[in-house]
Amino acid sequence: MAKNMTVTYEATPNPSSMKFITGKIIADESIYFEDPQKTTRSPLAKKLFGFAWVQAVMVGPNFVTVTKQNWVEWPQLADPLSDLIAEHLERDEAVLLPAESLAPTSNDTPVVSLIKQILDEEIRPAVAMDGGDIVFDRYEDNRLYLHMVGACSGCPSSTITLKEGIETRLKQAIPEIIEVISI
Repeated sequence: MAKNMTVTYEATPNPSSMKFITGKIIADESIYFEDPQKTTRSPLAKKLFGFAWVQAVMVGPNFVTVTKQNWVEWPQLADPLSDLIAEHLERDEAVLLPAESLAPTSNDTPVVSLIKQILDEEIRPAVAMDGGDIVFDRYEDNRLYLHMVGACSGCPSSTITLKEGIETRLKQAIPEIIEVISI
């Protein structure tokens, strides 16, 4: 059992989301929860949704991003949340349970494979620094559809990130992309 775990926190570009940094690897993937009924893979997310003010939870490799309801403020929440996450980790309780199937899709076209590679190697690590993530949905008719999750979901600057960052980088690598759309 870990003792005296310290979980720090920092603001994100989304004023409704706070990033709680664990200082150690707690998950081998990022997963976003916006429905408390769908938290079966994460006992920690389930515990956090036990509070009425939680709107969404994202578990990342070494952080947890919590998005709050608008009727409550961070000064009352940040320290208790940090303590709750630290206590969960000190007790060696599960953060993320294994997925039933993480098999890669074998039907990816070369363009989709390149999109996923750029997302995984360049874009997702940068976005994770702000407590968010980008999840590939589909590529059809030269349009790329992505989910912006964690601190990116509902963030005032997510449109700029999407259009000026992600779309620009992907169009540079794959000129046939017409646009990148957040869904």
